[in-house]
Amino acid sequence: MSRRPAHIAMVGVPAVSHVLPSLEIIRELVARGHRVTYANDTPVADLITPTGAELVPVTSTLPVADNDWPEDAIGAMETFLDDQIQVLPQLRAFYGDDPADLYLYDIGGYSARALGESQGRPVIQLSPTFVAWDGYAEEVAAPLWQLPGADAYREKFARWLATNGATTTDVDAFPGAPGTVLAAIPRAMQPEADRVDTDVVTFVGPCFDIRSATDWSRPAGAEKVLLISLGSAYTRQPEFYRRCVEAFGDLPGWHVVLQVGKYVDASELGELPSNVEVHAWVPQRAILEQADAFVTHAGMGGSSEGLLAGVPMIAVPQAVDQFMNADRLVELGVARRLSSDVSTADELRTALLELTTDPEVARRSAALQTEALAEGGTRRAADLVEAALA
Repeated sequence: MSRRPAHIAMVGVPAVSHVLPSLEIIRELVARGHRVTYANDTPVADLITPTGAELVPVTSTLPVADNDWPEDAIGAMETFLDDQIQVLPQLRAFYGDDPADLYLYDIGGYSARALGESQGRPVIQLSPTFVAWDGYAEEVAAPLWQLPGADAYREKFARWLATNGATTTDVDAFPGAPGTVLAAIPRAMQPEADRVDTDVVTFVGPCFDIRSATDWSRPAGAEKVLLISLGSAYTRQPEFYRRCVEAFGDLPGWHVVLQVGKYVDASELGELPSNVEVHAWVPQRAILEQADAFVTHAGMGGSSEGLLAGVPMIAVPQAVDQFMNADRLVELGVARRLSSDVSTADELRTALLELTTDPEVARRSAALQTEALAEGGTRRAADLVEAALA
């Protein structure tokens, strides 16, 4: 393992759910004496700079601000490709004269792989979600290549790879795993985990800031705490929030923390019971450390945080991988899956009371929490980065 101070570059995309899993790893690497630069768009600068990393501003074309993504899979993939094609020259402008000793990159920031390979530097992928397994190409990727627009997408990707200096030029191989992948999720959330190549992928588990648990305190007299959060992207859900207030407001012994995001104002929810507090944003890790249950959209970040805190969950998936994550949480025995569109207040309340009074759910939650903590988290991830430097 190398303790020699090095220049480590992190290349990300400006989606909050992709930035958060990297932050504590970056903070730890800075604390170990490394110079860390973080290439990302300026809207997420306030998340990055407190880690001690130097922000390298790059302009992204991803539609994260308004969450206006193409509905078809090929269109979404091409949106990422177009973004990375125009990001790479921006990276070269900074790192051409000041190359990093190692490039760490988010799965959406894969232009960093092209840059690292062209400079002969080690590259590590940081995955905030599940990774490919043996058979993924045939079972998941192959059907995608039959969709309209797939051939044109692959041709565009191939042209880019042929001219960007990367040594990995196979369209199927390049977006996947380089020599080392850090999966910042609990292994329990990984589909087909037994078929993942552990010589390449290490499940380091959630890399969240345990210290943030001091940022929030359970109100005096609250016997139990429920956190409700639909993450950062799919939060324009006033009707669902109103049903949550109906379901959990004035529920004896329960204090409710409701995060509504930037699109909904608390005034839209009507008169609030005394046991409900509403915020645009909350310190989720801090509250979960003291919570007894969690209503979540089942994004990988939220699912991982719930497992790390050892709390039962009501999963109300909204989009993309959240449906698969929600089903996985149910399979693990720590969640109920409901629909945010049609589930009634009675169904929400019943799910909460059943989950929090079931001893088997409590046992499974505790066991999965122990497993997630044992994966090593931030320190193990930083150790592996340093090992790649050596």
